[in-house]
Amino acid sequence: QVQLVESGGGLVQPGGSLRLSCAASGSISSINVMGWYRQAPGKERELVAAVTSGGTTDYADSVKGRFMISRDNAKNTVYLQINSLKPEDTAVYFCNANLIVKYRFSAMDYWGKGTLVTVSS
Repeated sequence: QVQLVESGGGLVQPGGSLRLSCAASGSISSINVMGWYRQAPGKERELVAAVTSGGTTDYADSVKGRFMISRDNAKNTVYLQINSLKPEDTAVYFCNANLIVKYRFSAMDYWGKGTLVTVSS
């Protein structure tokens, strides 16, 4: 059984910052890519940022320069530092991990339940 648990969401004023965390636990052999997605009300889920096990990162154009993803491989944890928040960043942020479960051979995607980020004055 694999679990991804996010934390760090909340209400923040425009221009503020937050740091999201997501810890993966369970029978994990290895984790390939870890990432953050978000889903705003009435919109589809979209990729925000992702990081490989080697540290290569990728960002959505809308968050480049404001968001920074990082990862602690020893802790199976991924972080998202969110700066200069805008009202349009309001969404549920989901953690995703593409990983291989112990005693298996193929990688699968696992998701957290999400953490709500609300940007409002």
